[in-house]
Amino acid sequence: MRPATTRPAAYATPTRRPSDHAVAVSGVTLVADPAGALFWPDEKLLIVADLHLEKGSAFARRGVLLPPYDTATTLARLAKLAERYAPRLLIALGDSFHDSDGPLRMAGADRARLAALQSGRDWIWIAGNHDPRLNDDVGGCFADVLALGPLTFRHEPAAPPSDGEIAGHLHPVARIARRGRAVSRRCFASDGTRLVMPAFGAFAGGLNVRDRAILCLFGSLGFTAHMLGEHRLYAVTVERCLPD
Repeated sequence: MRPATTRPAAYATPTRRPSDHAVAVSGVTLVADPAGALFWPDEKLLIVADLHLEKGSAFARRGVLLPPYDTATTLARLAKLAERYAPRLLIALGDSFHDSDGPLRMAGADRARLAALQSGRDWIWIAGNHDPRLNDDVGGCFADVLALGPLTFRHEPAAPPSDGEIAGHLHPVARIARRGRAVSRRCFASDGTRLVMPAFGAFAGGLNVRDRAILCLFGSLGFTAHMLGEHRLYAVTVERCLPD
């Protein structure tokens, strides 16, 4: 891993809030943020998945017009997290761009925002199925899989189950009944041994946690959906979640 070219002398320790939501994976306590990111306090590590930057421009090339603001919106949300947690390292768990040409389509202002986010910290792009190879000029380092202590970071969850795995790819969403109506929210899906992260990108879709692709990872309904709320997360057993 290449060290960052500039680095602050010290990293501030974020003040824990009453709403901070702890999630344990293979004995490691992580903070799950309502924005859809994970923070590992001991390592000062921030983790996001499936940014899908430049999804709007990718669709526009195919004649499907979407508002061209997804990259700016996603990077602005990420900047707020970087300010709050002051990570020394940020890991993006694949599908960071909607396709490998995404960096070439970035507006100059968005490219500057990304460079500012990377300044003073290490940044690792994990390869995804949408962006298996990125241009070197996006900054940071590149890896297929990263192991750090008891945790392993990759884009697509492995089969058979891998203890300590944190992955993305599946964009989990939980659906519950609340006050007589169904409510769907992005969520973290975890059984304490492995965890699948929600998609962070502004235009990213989602897959119900009761879908076979997610159920097969955990082997039963005995895992937890940590649903994203506006200011906090809500832990719900998947048995209580509704199918589509």
